Amino acid sequence: MPSARPRLLYVTDLAYPARGRRYGDEDVFLTSRLRDRFDLALCHPKDAAALMDGFDAVVVRNSGPVLGYRTEYDAFRARALETGTLVYNPLTGKADMAGKGYLLDLTEAGLPVIPTVDRAEDLHRLPAVDRYVVKPAYGADSLGLRTVPASRAAEAPVADGSVLVQPHIDFVHEVSFYFVDDDFQYALYAPDPRDRWELKPYRATAADLEFARGFIDWNGLGHGIQRVDACRTLQGELLLVELEDLNPYLSLDVLPEEEQDAFVGTLTASLSRFVLAGALAPA
Repeated sequence: MPSARPRLLYVTDLAYPARGRRYGDEDVFLTSRLRDRFDLALCHPKDAAALMDGFDAVVVRNSGPVLGYRTEYDAFRARALETGTLVYNPLTGKADMAGKGYLLDLTEAGLPVIPTVDRAEDLHRLPAVDRYVVKPAYGADSLGLRTVPASRAAEAPVADGSVLVQPHIDFVHEVSFYFVDDDFQYALYAPDPRDRWELKPYRATAADLEFARGFIDWNGLGHGIQRVDACRTLQGELLLVELEDLNPYLSLDVLPEEEQDAFVGTLTASLSRFVLAGALAPA
């Protein structure tokens, strides 16, 4: 059984220079509040594998793109799986946690996602547009993302599947839906397509939530924080941009104080249940 005050190793890169976001501020705020219920230690993602022993769970938060520490992240995953360490979010996520290859699976399944291929011979399956977006399969935070004219789209895919190609889509706005476990918490949107991180509260409709929840159900994570990022096309439909299930930034500073408090309460309860369930699970 965990102690009365479970011990959490909180993984974050407080100094990561995220464009339009302040990772450090968000995690300083969250840890200051979580300390009411948990004993906490913060560490950089490169140090997580070495420090994880002796904690009831490891919480991965604003740890930055894995591309910056791939070797250390793989060692952390391997160590956690070997020792049965509880990791929040659990390492069973099928979305961004495992790279962006899931966009291929969702495209193949006909789900409402920006169509995605990774082979030149499959480019005919994408809508015919003037420009295409090329992104690394293990990218994040727009690292390595570029836009190419249609005449060069066939040059992008490589044999090892490390590059994905999507049509460049004009859209009205981007909108993100935030979940803790399976429960919807809030939504934010960027009214200006040119400024992804100038966010405002968004009142989600029943249809919006049905869209977002479909991807949460598909991932089947059970515990943790997930962010469903979508764009609304000029025709009014939502298409998935990405399902962030590793370390989604929460933009808590955009929320009014009472909604911040509500989120902290929900997260605290989720973490408490997660640690208790892990302690009670058969070895």
